[in-house]
Amino acid sequence: MPKKRKQSIDIMKKTHLYLLLTIFTLSACGGSKKVTRNVDDLAVKTILDSHQAAEPDFKTLAARMYVVYEDEDHSQGITVSMRMENDKAIWLKASVAGLVTVAKVLIEPKRVRFYESINNQYFDGNFALLSDFLGTQIDFEKAQAILLGQSIFELNKSELTVSPLASTLKLQPKIQPQNFIYSILLNASNYKVSSANLSQPKENRLLSLRYGNYEKIGASFYPSTVELNASENNKKTKIEITYRKIELNVPVNFAFDIPEGYEEIELK
Repeated sequence: MPKKRKQSIDIMKKTHLYLLLTIFTLSACGGSKKVTRNVDDLAVKTILDSHQAAEPDFKTLAARMYVVYEDEDHSQGITVSMRMENDKAIWLKASVAGLVTVAKVLIEPKRVRFYESINNQYFDGNFALLSDFLGTQIDFEKAQAILLGQSIFELNKSELTVSPLASTLKLQPKIQPQNFIYSILLNASNYKVSSANLSQPKENRLLSLRYGNYEKIGASFYPSTVELNASENNKKTKIEITYRKIELNVPVNFAFDIPEGYEEIELK
């Protein structure tokens, strides 16, 4: 995700009509034939600026979520409380019936801490464990982007093509790197991510993200659902997040103390 630039949400409002007209015009060319023409460079810059402007602008966020985790061995759904301080911290607490805490996670730009009470284990280190858990490489910025519906890829207008596709805009590199093949679909109405796909053939790694409808809270749009599918060497992981409540700029704390007697998780 590129470095955050504070831009007014008004960019989206001013460019919305222009981009929809662009999509309609390009889609109409040639009737039912497949559209191969790309949006021009000026429109690409406008689209990327609009996506950047769509990044939620908040100081703190508190949310309730229902998360379903599936891998080849088991499937589990659980209630999760999330707190965020924009660009600084992501705190997660998983609980049964909203009462019994079974796990906590604190993600910061350079550090990940985690403990779970089923096996009395904890982790305090870098992003290696989180990447292994999700089945794909991840860092703080990517984790935050996934949760907020922003691109996990660095988007450079000089390197991208944009093509209208139904009610979305498809972004992909003009030349795909051999081991980092990706594309992203943005909603034409709000410039938030509709879906994203990444393939890294050398590592036999795939990642896909799918977003449901977006809800406008304050001046920004927030996802209602996120589905993440990851695979590496045929090990598959699926995570579905359903947001039940989102509150902005409320008091939050990131209390995190590893209970005594827990065993540290050691990465192999």
